[in-house]
Amino acid sequence: MASDLGTDPGHLYLGSAEIITEPLPNVIDSDNFTPRLLALLSNALVWRESRLLRQAFKLGTNDWRVISALSIRPGATSTEISEFVAMNKAVVSKSVNTLIARGLIAPADGPRGSRPLYLTESGAEMHDRMLPISLRGQEIVLSDLTEQEVAQLNALLLRLLAKTPDLSSAADLAAAGDPSAS
Repeated sequence: MASDLGTDPGHLYLGSAEIITEPLPNVIDSDNFTPRLLALLSNALVWRESRLLRQAFKLGTNDWRVISALSIRPGATSTEISEFVAMNKAVVSKSVNTLIARGLIAPADGPRGSRPLYLTESGAEMHDRMLPISLRGQEIVLSDLTEQEVAQLNALLLRLLAKTPDLSSAADLAAAGDPSAS
């Protein structure tokens, strides 16, 4: 077994595996790779929001997203909320159960997963208390942009979002070697 330092100049070993110590020649330009930039911005907003919501209300960003979705779409089901906010159904279900237990939302009659959900009066009040935290995050990241730039950014983001169905196209999955794409 080779030592951690190796004996060959320019080669390092970790256990028996040779390790790469220099950047690869064909890599993503991290300052210009749009998905990375969007993820960094989204993560920063979510981390801030989640920390503040947990401190103030003992609820997280996922709970806020469900409350916000029901403020816009009263009577939406868990599945509809999942699609509207692009969250995993299991995560939505967990938040729904938390919010029901806290008396912030109430389900109407129907089979689990397809029951219409509504904010309670307490849920509407919680929405109004949580909203400024979310809006402040947006205000912070957009503060250096003009109104016209914000409108242009939103229009561009909507165009990008319209392309998201193409991200799971069978051709892309097949090209990546996904056997379920056949």
